[in-house]
Amino acid sequence: MTAAVAPSEQAAQRDKAAMRSTFAERPNRLVSQPTVIALTLAADVATNLAAGWITFFLWSNGAFGPATLLAIVSVAAIAPIVLKSRWAYTIPALSSIAQQIVEVALALFVAISGFLIVNIVAGVDVAPMRAWALHWFLLALAASLFQRLVLSRLLGNWSKAGRMARRTVIVGGGKPTFELIERLDRSGSTAIQILGIFDDRDKYRSPEQVGRYAKLGRFEDLEAFCRDQRVDLLIIALPTVAEERILHILKMLWVLPIDVRIAALGSKLKLRSRAYNYIGDVPFLPVFDKPMSDWSVAVKSIEDRTLAALGLLVLSPLLALIALAVKLDSPGPVFFRQNRYGFNNDPIGVFKFRSMYVDQCDAAAAKLVTKGDPRVTRVGAFLRRTSLDELPQLINVLKGELSLVGPRPHAMQAKADGRIYDEVVEGYFARHKVKPGITGWAQVNGWRGETDTLEKIEQRVAHDIYYIENWSTWLDLKILVMTPLSLLTTKNAY
Repeated sequence: MTAAVAPSEQAAQRDKAAMRSTFAERPNRLVSQPTVIALTLAADVATNLAAGWITFFLWSNGAFGPATLLAIVSVAAIAPIVLKSRWAYTIPALSSIAQQIVEVALALFVAISGFLIVNIVAGVDVAPMRAWALHWFLLALAASLFQRLVLSRLLGNWSKAGRMARRTVIVGGGKPTFELIERLDRSGSTAIQILGIFDDRDKYRSPEQVGRYAKLGRFEDLEAFCRDQRVDLLIIALPTVAEERILHILKMLWVLPIDVRIAALGSKLKLRSRAYNYIGDVPFLPVFDKPMSDWSVAVKSIEDRTLAALGLLVLSPLLALIALAVKLDSPGPVFFRQNRYGFNNDPIGVFKFRSMYVDQCDAAAAKLVTKGDPRVTRVGAFLRRTSLDELPQLINVLKGELSLVGPRPHAMQAKADGRIYDEVVEGYFARHKVKPGITGWAQVNGWRGETDTLEKIEQRVAHDIYYIENWSTWLDLKILVMTPLSLLTTKNAY
């Protein structure tokens, strides 16, 4: 029998449900900052390559050869590195056309002159390049600045429309939260979009409404809300004396891909200004950051899609042969699609070559595949042992659902020792703070295949967390190089 709910409480619940429904529509209208940075970076490389190619053929008398190709590729790569070192690939920097004029001109000058100087020191004749280097600089600068002018206008319009704002929730209530919200509304309203407030205290100690923002739930509702609504930033507006409550919140939220800040407005603890992060003129103490910065996400996205496209092109004959073998071995479709956990626990449909008989396929992975499993076809056994069944996941990479390198995506009902993974390993969902990958640190260290014991899933998760906390482009490349060797030396994939 359920308890009766007062009409006023029913109305409040309906209001909160309506707010959640409204919020659920907004992420689609927001502009992804990593995507803006990735597109700008890709445009810069393409522009520098095109400008070098065009100016060479228009103003150079020499023949196009390996030395010219090396020059064009080197400058196209070096200029973005210089821009990144000067923090020019951030949204505030990209929004300032005056700053971009200086930064782009400096980066192109350093890249072109640096390449010339290195060649002079090495004793290489640079006279042919000098004939068109200035034209290259001017054309690349003009094209890049035109792009930056268009982008700065777009960013300005998106910012005014609130489409660049970071989706934010505040934990706390009462007068301190009211004062914090007032300051944020005055000086940081274009930087963040406050969705609402969470507080464990009752309505007598913490009102249901603070300014124009409603209380959306209690602490226990935070994790689910942050996942569902793609929250970017969580602000803790609790007094520092409330240590236990703050620690309780942090323990819940460390598994999420969000930034966590503690409001320092009115705090008696005074630190140097560089110790704080600022939104408008409001200071915050940083606690957790997303595992990857916007720049890192942008670079990894370009790396993934470029290598995935090349991989599909180069491997297309092999993919065709495997598809033919699957089709001839047993009746049914060539591909098998299985729902697995993706970034932020979102489900994604992962492509694989079908390795089981159609009538025995296990889309939910309720039963792990074991050695000699009768459900697996003859071709499927070979594909699973060599991981060739995973190659169609390059399509998922192109779609942006997977990375080449990252924690392997697990099926939602996959189990170890008879229990679902998140019931076995505390903090299991922390591995979903980044996109899952086709290969990963756990796999190249021997933890691939069957997870029939607690140790196997615990080691997988431990290696995944290590990867997330130590990510770099070089680590990704190291894992990609190690992957073929690991497939030959590990034997626990069935």
